[in-house]
Amino acid sequence: MTDNNDTSDATPEEEGRVPKRVIGTPAPSGTQELVPRKEPADTGGAYVLDERKARNAERVAAAFFGLSFVGGIAFIVFYAVWPGHVGNIDRATRSNYTLGISLTLVLLGIAVGLTIWVRHLVTTPEIVQERHAISSTPEDRATFNQYLQEGSRESGLGQRKLLRRTLLLATAPLGLLPLVLLRDLGPLPEKKLRHTTWKNGTRLVVDGTGLPLKASDFNSPGGIITVVPEGAEHNLDEIATGAVLLLNVPVDLLKVKKGRENWHVGGIIAYSKICTHVGCPAALYEQTTHHILCPCHQSTFDALDSAKVIFGPAARPLPQLPIGVDSEGYLIATSDFKEPVGPSFWERGRTKA
Repeated sequence: MTDNNDTSDATPEEEGRVPKRVIGTPAPSGTQELVPRKEPADTGGAYVLDERKARNAERVAAAFFGLSFVGGIAFIVFYAVWPGHVGNIDRATRSNYTLGISLTLVLLGIAVGLTIWVRHLVTTPEIVQERHAISSTPEDRATFNQYLQEGSRESGLGQRKLLRRTLLLATAPLGLLPLVLLRDLGPLPEKKLRHTTWKNGTRLVVDGTGLPLKASDFNSPGGIITVVPEGAEHNLDEIATGAVLLLNVPVDLLKVKKGRENWHVGGIIAYSKICTHVGCPAALYEQTTHHILCPCHQSTFDALDSAKVIFGPAARPLPQLPIGVDSEGYLIATSDFKEPVGPSFWERGRTKA
């Protein structure tokens, strides 16, 4: 059998191109290295900057830092004069877009500016660092300080005043942004959490269509529908606190509390849709048991018994909205809720509004 790797008959020129076959573990390569070492250059291994190109890179990096500064200011302005939590869904959407774009400019400007700075202005000399005992000697600390100073000098932090100042300018608004967001923690809501838009005579309109509802249109026992105050169909703040769950339950099974005899219309009752646990929409209704369920934490309320809690972490019943009928037969609220809706808060129970 002929060995195709046998080079015993190869000419001297062919031996130089074809590797000899080795049986077993190859011998150490001796002084050969996989990666050849670079000879240190006269500059200590560092690149020599072209000052003209360096100045151009400095201007470009500074421009991005300036763009980041503008984005930071725009974020603050948009947040202050165009808050998305006040208004309708379109306003909230536009606010989110403007805040997102401006914050993107802030982060992108800083990131691109730093990248250009490092890639085009910072030299990269080779440094040999020896390992010794954990405790550094005074000589090591002196050497470290020397390296630190050299690094600072080579990065241009001391000489490139334009870059340093524009970088500080760009990062200043970024540091203030969390403080701006803390604005949501205050001031205290005072009486805002104790009242909703509902008042005597406010019609109940169907959420999504804005159409008023007559008692005759909602005469099927077991029915359930979400209604909101008329005139507040597109106000997110008022919907968030004033959304109501309208139920039609058998009037003979209804356990009416004393003082609430006229709070329902022939078995049509209205409870706040905002769960008293953490504010989720309690919108699941079991017709057979007349239980209202919150899907978040399984709090369960008895619709026949003033929405009292029968299971789950909620500590309070769903507030009931007194309702009646106006002269045209439309369902209306006869007053606001008699207690605050939604989760408990720190001032609830201290003072009465």
